[in-house]
Amino acid sequence: MKFTSIIVEDLHSAAILLQRHCERCGIIDVLAHFTSAEEALHFLSITPVDLIFLDVEMPGKSGFDLMDILQTKPMIILTTADTSYAYNAFEYHVTDFLHKPFTYQRFLDSIKKLDKTNISSTSVESFIFIKVNGKLVKINYADILYIESLGDYVKFVTPQKKYITHNTIKNLEATIHSTDFLKVHRSFIVNINAIDDVQDNNLLISGSFIPVSKANKSKLVQKLKVV
Repeated sequence: MKFTSIIVEDLHSAAILLQRHCERCGIIDVLAHFTSAEEALHFLSITPVDLIFLDVEMPGKSGFDLMDILQTKPMIILTTADTSYAYNAFEYHVTDFLHKPFTYQRFLDSIKKLDKTNISSTSVESFIFIKVNGKLVKINYADILYIESLGDYVKFVTPQKKYITHNTIKNLEATIHSTDFLKVHRSFIVNINAIDDVQDNNLLISGSFIPVSKANKSKLVQKLKVV
């Protein structure tokens, strides 16, 4: 099982090192890197994650300020060069406190503390919030027929309405925590419960034909439990 995460770190070299450690360990999927708490907060309002690697001292709001603002708190691993923050860190019940610079082994010690049974409650929620025309719109997973890539944007198609928001299929594939969804093509994620018919390399969903790539055909067959 992988943990979705973001890195909030204003020092580029430190962020790159964290990214490499995450890739090396194989269980942390870094969705984005931000250099300020404000940027991270905007992303998190749309895309929930399991874990944040969070620097304390940054321009603008601090790491502690970000934790104060977050309504739903994922697991937090604080990263800072100042050990004086350690006491405050554990008052916030963070998962761990990494004192920079840290070794890969010390990084692994932090990863071992991640609790797979205590991932952010967003992981088991049945809805997603997306930003549409400057406001957040709640969409229940069960109402989503499919999601289509439109370059730097995606289209959420429901029986009642279509919503376009700034996001990517790759990002949504990692952040939609539901076994009912499957990426069937580089441009499409579908709700398998909405599939009406399968015709060769196409799906029929509510009158729309969705292409299925050869690479994803076997996954679709397994998901549908074809006998």
